[in-house]
Amino acid sequence: MTRFWRSCLFLLTLVVALVASIDSDKNKVQVIRKLKVIDASNYNVKQCLWFAMQEYNKESEDKYIFQVVNIMQVQLQVTDRLEYFIDVEIARSNCKKLSNSNENCVTQENSKLAKKRTCSFIIGALPWNAEFAVMKMQCEDL
Repeated sequence: MTRFWRSCLFLLTLVVALVASIDSDKNKVQVIRKLKVIDASNYNVKQCLWFAMQEYNKESEDKYIFQVVNIMQVQLQVTDRLEYFIDVEIARSNCKKLSNSNENCVTQENSKLAKKRTCSFIIGALPWNAEFAVMKMQCEDL
């Protein structure tokens, strides 16, 4: 029985030693270029925003598609990828999610269904590989 407890104690000591030896700085993302305000008309920004809105509409429980009505600010940070920090104002459109066609969608104004929100998206992008990921999405009703 004592042998069992010694083995457990040895394994526990080994695990603690391994965890303590992990360098936490190796897991941090190195910032190559700090946040810089960029032009919202940039092609990569448009791609990232399109992707973010697709993800927002997928996750939203609303029956209608939301569209961007105003891009308030776009910032870029370069790490191991391009990180876009995008602040936008979005509004509910007249197109339902299941319609499969949002070409002629217009935002709902002056109706009971009108709804506006502000959203902040952080999108990690490797545009040269056409890879995008929403790293953070936070929205609030106006």
